[in-house]
Amino acid sequence: MIIKKADIEAVAVKPSQYPKGGLKEIAFAGRSNVGKSSLLNTLTGRRNLARVSGSPGKTRTINFYRINDAFRIVDLPGYGYAKVSKSVSDSWGEMMETYLEGREELVSVIQLVDIRHEPSKQDVAMYGYLRHYGLNGPVVATKADKISRNQTARQLKTIRQTLGLGQDDVVIPVSSLKKTGYEELLDAMESILEG
Repeated sequence: MIIKKADIEAVAVKPSQYPKGGLKEIAFAGRSNVGKSSLLNTLTGRRNLARVSGSPGKTRTINFYRINDAFRIVDLPGYGYAKVSKSVSDSWGEMMETYLEGREELVSVIQLVDIRHEPSKQDVAMYGYLRHYGLNGPVVATKADKISRNQTARQLKTIRQTLGLGQDDVVIPVSSLKKTGYEELLDAMESILEG
């Protein structure tokens, strides 16, 4: 798949603000500061499509991007940022749950984890939640340029074990800096959309 066109279509906090029309949607979820905005910008070839922020926890809305006029990428708010108040964090949780459980167009969620660290309790909980609803897509291990090749194999094994992934579950290491892993991710997204 080649992404030739990517435009922001809607910024939403409740279902009445979601875009209309039956385009399939692939959502991206991950902890704050996992590199989601950088990944989406590299994936779409648009430098400023998703705002990259110096302070994690900035995305507080669900952002819908229309891709090639054929499907949508949905950017979910980052979770797990400690400096956000509990009430704000609870309202994000509710907003995400409403979207994940009620959106008919949603076909899969790609979860991002930082390759340098063992997945957190929140990562594990999110993956379990996605699997429960049959939304678990490939797991993307971001920031792959930050560790050596030897460490990469070890960290991918840790990610698989911590999230309880099966043999058929896919983990894709990517680097926004070196632009590696993107072809594989785009191929995985194409299979999801065709499935």
